[in-house]
Amino acid sequence: MELVAALPALLLAALLALQLLAAGYALTLADGAAEAGALALASGDSAGEAARAALPGWAEDDVAVDVEGGEVSVRLRPPSPFGAIAERLEVTSTASARPAR
Repeated sequence: MELVAALPALLLAALLALQLLAAGYALTLADGAAEAGALALASGDSAGEAARAALPGWAEDDVAVDVEGGEVSVRLRPPSPFGAIAERLEVTSTASARPAR
């Protein structure tokens, strides 16, 4: 009987742990995408296209790429069953490169 009473708390704890893992994964993806964008910028290619191409398909609607000068910033919302939580756990990564001459 105690297990049945504790089941909602266990499920909530598991959901929270999975959401935090998804946020960490999103940060790793954003880091890689920002670096890919900076490398493309340094070689004279489109930083935005390179950053978006470095992300998996599920992220295409959840990403924003900003390029200012030699800096590429990638904002990414982690996957979540709850939109409000995903917005609060949004991650940002920035990479810099000297633009090609």
